Amino acid sequence: MLAKKTSKNQLTLPKDVVSEFPDTEYFDVAVRGNTIVLKPVRIVQAGDGLSAVREKMAKLGITGADVSDAVKWARERKA
Repeated sequence: MLAKKTSKNQLTLPKDVVSEFPDTEYFDVAVRGNTIVLKPVRIVQAGDGLSAVREKMAKLGITGADVSDAVKWARERKA
């Protein structure tokens, strides 16, 4: 299948490809060597999936304070 890049640097994905991902609006784009890789992603809305994240954090023993400390550490390193 071919996809042509437009003058605005846009690609139209072939219908056969898009039909494989009917509920996907966004793709993560990466370059690996000489290859463009598109990975379907789902954008999490506020409140959507937060309980799953909290459950995973609890299983890993990560607290809200740990997250705050990590953010503070990252911001200090950037400065």
